Formats: sequence, C-alpha cells, structure tokens
Amino acid sequence: MTASPPRSVWPPATGIGSLPGTDPVVAVRQVLDALPDGPHLPELPERGPGADLIGRGAGLLLDLPVDLQPSGWRFVPRSGMDLGRTRDLWARDLDALAQEAGDYRGWFKLQLAGPWTLAAGVELHRGDKAVADSGATRDIAQSLAAGLAAHMAEVLRAMPHAELVVQLDEPSLPAVLRGGVKTASGFGQLDAIEEPVVESGLRTVLEAAGGTRTIVHCCAGDTPIELLRRTGLTALGLDLNLTFDQDEMGVAIEAGTALMLGVVPGTDSSLPSPLETADRLRSWWRRLGFDPEDLPGAVTLTPTCGLAGASPAYAAACMTHLQAAGRELAAG
Repeated sequence: MTASPPRSVWPPATGIGSLPGTDPVVAVRQVLDALPDGPHLPELPERGPGADLIGRGAGLLLDLPVDLQPSGWRFVPRSGMDLGRTRDLWARDLDALAQEAGDYRGWFKLQLAGPWTLAAGVELHRGDKAVADSGATRDIAQSLAAGLAAHMAEVLRAMPHAELVVQLDEPSLPAVLRGGVKTASGFGQLDAIEEPVVESGLRTVLEAAGGTRTIVHCCAGDTPIELLRRTGLTALGLDLNLTFDQDEMGVAIEAGTALMLGVVPGTDSSLPSPLETADRLRSWWRRLGFDPEDLPGAVTLTPTCGLAGASPAYAAACMTHLQAAGRELAAG
C-alpha cells in the first residue's frame, strides 16, 4: 500500500455552506451545535436576491459593481439597490457571527463563489457572460482576491479567535474548461478557457487568503483534480458519487491534499447509519491503495451539495449524521 504523507488534521465533518431558512442567528447557532469541530458560515438563499451563490459572491467584488437584471446578475457602471441589499445581507451575517460565535476558537470555514463560476454567471454590459472576455476574467480574479482579503478581516473582527478556512465554490469550472457555458442567446456555447489561464485565476484568489487553509469545492462531474492541485490549495471538495480521475486523486492524496467528500444527499432522503457511512469511506480508501491508518484526519465528510433545498428537519439530521460518521471514521 502507498503511505500518504503527514498532513494537518481536518475536522470529521462540515457543511458545504447553504442551509434552509432565513434567520442567520438561528443558522449560526445550528451549525455550531451540529458541527462543533467544523462549523461554517451558513448561507441562506431563501432570503432572496443577493443571498444566492452568484449574487453573494459578486457582492464581495471590489470596484466591480453588479445589478440584478431579468436575465441575471450583470456588471454595471455604478452601485445600485440590488448590490446594496446584497451587502446588507453580508452585514447581517457578520452581526450573527459576532453575537453567536464571538468567543469561538478553532476551525471555521467561509465560502464564496470562485472566479470562474462568477465569470460564467455574471453578464457584461453587452449581455454575454464575463467568461467570454479575457480582460474581464482577470479583473474578476483580482477584484475577488481583494474582496476576499477584506471579507476575512471583517470576519476576524466578529470572531477574533477563529482559525479561518476559505472555500471557493466552482460548480461551473468543468463547463468553463470544456466550452460549455452558454452564450447570451442560449443557442451557442462560449469558447473553452485554457487550463493555464484557469489555474492562474484560481491561484490569484487562493493566494489572497494569506496562508489560510483553502478549499476548492466542485460538485460537478469531471472535476479537474490535477489542475486544482497545482493551484496550491489545501483541500479538494468533491461529490463522492460523481466520476473523477482515480489516478489524479491518488497523486493528490500522496501530495498531502486533504479531501472534503460529499457522502450523503443534500436533499431529503433516507440516511444510512453513521457506521455504514464510515465503512463506505474505508472501502473507497482501500480501493485507492492507501493505508487505512492514514484515513482519519485526511478526509472530512460533507453533504454532496448545499442543504438549501432540504427541509429544516433533514438539514439538522444530515449534519448530525455527518458529525457522528466522521467521528466513527476518526476512531478507526
């Protein structure tokens, strides 16, 4: 068997980001209770425009204002009401953190849309997605990097003892790489972006985290594991049910890349026992050819995607299940 190198220990379980509901105080309290080793800043898309993945991420961009159009988010010359609402939602989240987690010490994860998902989701003035313009994609990466640094500083003012971890959500990344992002008309597809360009944009944002542990999460199939590993990230977030390159996965593990693996659905379903979930991960690890003793601390369990589409009862049960299964896994 291949022995993987020492790595910093990650929590047994965490969430992807989103939860059902609209009250950030209740959501923060729920995450702290259910995932005490790996809590995260809850995202609540039910609050409406500006709480969605694209709007929330665009709200962190510096000097690149956006506005909500009938076709979606679009770059505009100056800030308007929609961007103001988005930033107000961010402010409420920070207030909830200060109230409920101001004294928290330990691992705490933030999530934001990555530069390529933003570029695939936000329109330019003329209507096409920003990913069609090389200058716009560079501006997005640089602006998001600056916005991330500012956001981390704000979070640390709310919870000064936290050990922040940053997650970039990149569900659109495979489509960007293969030329699968649709044109404004919806009848065509935009050109594929070359791997070195994609890698550079991701690296720009990840480096802005300033040495903080970083994750790139992609819940789409054909996640480019080797490309992501080269960006210098700390961990990969993947849906264990999807197809990915086993050889690239093995190389990443051998290089010390931690894994956040989606093991149970993000929408209401029947949950297995924590032992069954842990045994599934042990079997998968053995099939890759790694020593079972290296599994605890190398893998963090998550839902396959965010829990915004789940019922409140299932979301709570899912997080409790993941925490129990992760601890079962850590126990060996």
